[in-house]
Amino acid sequence: MTPPDDLHGMVQARGGAADASARQAGCRPYSLVLFDLDEVLVDYDHHARLDLLAARSGTSREQVYAALFQSGLEHDSDMGRWQPQAYADELARRLGAPVTLADCVDARAASMRIRPRMLALAERVAQRTRIGILTNNGLYMRDTLPRICPALFPLFEGKVRYAAQFRLLKPDPQVYLRCLPTLDAPPAGTLFIDDKPENVEGAIAAGLDAVQFTDAAALAEALLERGLIDREAGA
Repeated sequence: MTPPDDLHGMVQARGGAADASARQAGCRPYSLVLFDLDEVLVDYDHHARLDLLAARSGTSREQVYAALFQSGLEHDSDMGRWQPQAYADELARRLGAPVTLADCVDARAASMRIRPRMLALAERVAQRTRIGILTNNGLYMRDTLPRICPALFPLFEGKVRYAAQFRLLKPDPQVYLRCLPTLDAPPAGTLFIDDKPENVEGAIAAGLDAVQFTDAAALAEALLERGLIDREAGA
């Protein structure tokens, strides 16, 4: 996953296409709710990832950032251009220090924390329709996500898709259109949830309904409006 320029970036809600999508959603039948991963289902601590890789390789956060992100390696990995072991080997080469695939996996695990309220919300949605994940991440994540973030499983077992599989990144509308057949879902019957407005707009351009994530409470209201969850007792 490519980081924001300031290594912190928090995307705020905005109007436009996403608002239009919400108005048009009505009571359409949904066969799939597709979640983003980082900063939606999980907290993502970019610095924790860099710091663990720096400690394992005997380098600095800045050196790891340059080798992994500024060099374009992470972007190319997200695009499916690097197999897992080759990705780790290339990071070591660009960093000029030893890095193993296990280091890369451990660093990703150190950077992610499940959001319990979001996991509970996904469980509620799963009682009504099918759920899945579409994330801008590389093939090493595909092979190791149950180890990296075990709390997502078994709920999302067999339901996670990675941009690297399709050799495209969100917000390209084609990545959604290539993803959905693998989950046996049509665009018009899919709700997509992402924290980045450009990814929401890309999904809408592909014919999906889409909601920009800001927090669990606001998402719950959007899901209620679409008939995708029941209102909790006493709420």
